[in-house]
Amino acid sequence: MTIERNEPSATADERTMLEGWLDYHRQTLAWKCEGLTDAQLKTASVEPSELTLLGLVRHMALVERYWFHEILLGEDLGVLYATDEDPDGDFHFSETDTWEEAHTTWRAEIENARRNMAGVGLDEISKGRSRRTGEQFNLRWIITHMIEEYARHNGHADLIRERLDGATGD
Repeated sequence: MTIERNEPSATADERTMLEGWLDYHRQTLAWKCEGLTDAQLKTASVEPSELTLLGLVRHMALVERYWFHEILLGEDLGVLYATDEDPDGDFHFSETDTWEEAHTTWRAEIENARRNMAGVGLDEISKGRSRRTGEQFNLRWIITHMIEEYARHNGHADLIRERLDGATGD
């Protein structure tokens, strides 16, 4: 499978542009993982870091769920991968954890996020609150934050991928 990245429109309305950039960065992370084995996807960037491409995909599944379920709609579906004992569980995995499972979970969370955003205006305030600050957010802020989250981690993904097989790209 070849990942196609769709460049966001330079003249779209605000909502279309925000969602376009979010999808572009989602597609970029998938592209960075394309064609690698489970072993490669589990390979850390550099000691002592635990940062891996598989961990980034699992992390983004967790983040999609948090912002578009727990915060936006106020729904508690439980945390993916992490636990109280292992809050970074998204980056810790066993031999039985696979790309197929992580990718399927991530894609499902993206589809859920799209459905959850569909009926919400950019200025609408979230039903849920931040666990850390108790703050609420409008959908515009959440989408902008998600673009930033993906963009930052895609930079990490680019470096990890280059280390694995020399592949680079924007």
